[in-house]
Amino acid sequence: MPDSAREPAHGVKIFCSDLDGTLLGNPEATSRFRTAWLNQPTGQRPLLVYASGRLVQDVIDLLSASPLPWPDYIIGGVGTQLYDGRRKRPWKAYTERLKAGWNRETVTAVMSGIAGVVPQPPEFCHAWKSSWFLENAAPEMLREIEDALTLAGLNVSLVYSSMRDLDVLPNGADKGGALAWLARQLSIELCSVIVAGDSGNDASLFLLPDVRGIVVENAQPELIESVVRIPTFNSTKILADGVLEGLQHYGVILPGPTVAEPCGPDAMDPTLRMLFTESAFGSLRSDERALIAEGYREALRTIRRNITPHGFTACSLTENEVTGTDINYRSVWARDGAITIIGTLELEDSEIRHAQKQTLMTLLDRVAANGQIPSNVRIDDLAPDYSGIGGICSVDSGLWVIIAFHAYVRKTNDVTLLADYAERLGRVMTWLCALDANNDLLLEIPEAGDWTDLFGRSYHILYDEVLWYRANVAWGRLLEMQNRFEEAEECLRRSKAIRSKILTTFWPTTNGTVLPDRFQFVQQQSAIGDSSYLLAEVTPFSFNWRCDVLGNIQAFLSNVLDADRARTAFRFMWGVGVNEPYPVTNLYPPVQSGDPDWRPYYIVNLLNLPGHYHNGGIWPFIGGMWVRFINRLGLYEVACRELLKLAQLNRLGKNHEWEFNEWVHSKTGRPMGKCYQAWSASSYLHACQELQLNDEPRDDE
Repeated sequence: MPDSAREPAHGVKIFCSDLDGTLLGNPEATSRFRTAWLNQPTGQRPLLVYASGRLVQDVIDLLSASPLPWPDYIIGGVGTQLYDGRRKRPWKAYTERLKAGWNRETVTAVMSGIAGVVPQPPEFCHAWKSSWFLENAAPEMLREIEDALTLAGLNVSLVYSSMRDLDVLPNGADKGGALAWLARQLSIELCSVIVAGDSGNDASLFLLPDVRGIVVENAQPELIESVVRIPTFNSTKILADGVLEGLQHYGVILPGPTVAEPCGPDAMDPTLRMLFTESAFGSLRSDERALIAEGYREALRTIRRNITPHGFTACSLTENEVTGTDINYRSVWARDGAITIIGTLELEDSEIRHAQKQTLMTLLDRVAANGQIPSNVRIDDLAPDYSGIGGICSVDSGLWVIIAFHAYVRKTNDVTLLADYAERLGRVMTWLCALDANNDLLLEIPEAGDWTDLFGRSYHILYDEVLWYRANVAWGRLLEMQNRFEEAEECLRRSKAIRSKILTTFWPTTNGTVLPDRFQFVQQQSAIGDSSYLLAEVTPFSFNWRCDVLGNIQAFLSNVLDADRARTAFRFMWGVGVNEPYPVTNLYPPVQSGDPDWRPYYIVNLLNLPGHYHNGGIWPFIGGMWVRFINRLGLYEVACRELLKLAQLNRLGKNHEWEFNEWVHSKTGRPMGKCYQAWSASSYLHACQELQLNDEPRDDE
């Protein structure tokens, strides 16, 4: 039967997906896509089209080494090439249509005269694609470039993505143009087409009239901004798992659990393979699985211990002795509560769902006139406290609440709650924006002004800047839900610029990165060598080479870091043992007495001595994020082993087993701080859910 005559029950005749960052990035997820796709009866499968920025030959070489199924067609070179995968030859008629108004030599001459534009290596270019690097280009600059090319008599399109990659193409020769041409040749209407992508050069696919789109969870703001006014399916999962979720939503693939498919060391990225001994792999034994499941049940009990009529407390009020300033623990905390909400969203439990909503309402009902979220609200008298240690504000409280509010509304579709609190949320964002006191896109954080409230970091702190990026994306999506499209687009454009600024500022490189003038000192010092992770802190006068483990983990989970840089950061963190004896220390290496970063107040209550508390202590809530970080890299079996270690950590206790303590001493491995911590338990639950390891029977058992 001819392809155009296929009539699958779901009515979809073409599925077109980007590769890098969409179907590729996690080899285990890619394998799950392949299995689910090939399990569909041949007559029920749409035509499979890959649309990539890579050239066609590069895609073919890539497919030979990946588990992706062979496609019917390949759109290569950002839409400048079309390859018939069934007949194994280029579709020359498509290339012929690109000649009008195109002259590559003229393009090169014009682009070479523009300041800041650097040619990409020859292997990324061809006769119909002129590719350049241009860092952090504003829309005005792109318009000026387009005007210069038009003035030279050219009829071209510009495709700018990742705040760096600029492709000059023949007019209409983008991914969307190529897909539309292909559909016409096959007599397929665009309403029978589904597309998937993650970056700005995928936008033209989504903007074709009548197509249905899948935006994966790890999508960059530039794509979200482009499609903010059109209906799309926004996956809750990343990469190929997000694609599968979207295909299930549209009925192309039957809904059902996607059981993890460990790729094993042989199929692993070679840059990671040498990190692990055999003990890092292999299926969990029954007793190990039982321990993880027991931890899951105990974590639920800990969450319930922290439920009050006003929301989640940070730790159980009945099992902890309250003395002195510990009265603060009798509160609904913004930071702790938000993390607890996010970690428990997948639980279909009415009591927990109610506590999630009450936590948000308790905090937002007490937003200050200037938009500041309380650090915490006392449950005894509902009095808000807007400061932390020494009266310093808690910047990350507002950031986490914006993020958690979006996650809650997205999960529950509680648009009434959004309508009720939209004005207050807007005030919170205005207060946060004011913390960018010099309009450089990053927040200026006071010393000890976030969760490390007894630790001497200030100005540009990685952890806070990553949350700032994530909060802007969340607020942009909330504006979109309210049909406030212009504001949403502006917010998403800002988040795109924030991401680029974070990568430029916190990942020093000798590879030609130019920092702003006020960072000349940092620029000089960064010439020492390239970083292997995002730095912990940058100021106009110095920078901190320490590795903020939480900041780097959050950077990947929040889609600031791409998979390549995340693998580099993981290699460093695994290599120095941040997960020993348990996952994980919050900072490597800890600050020692006499170090320029040392502060005299680190000896207060002996909390921030090396290996203590915020100075390199082990935090179970970060451990759960670490497990998810590893799983997202496509290292399922390694993540399972780390989850087992996290279960063993949470089973420790000062008085009883399964206390889910606040933190653990990194040298002795003994639990410290308060017991039955809500965020420790919720982060463990979140990790178990993502790895599909909880106390519920699995389909394959």
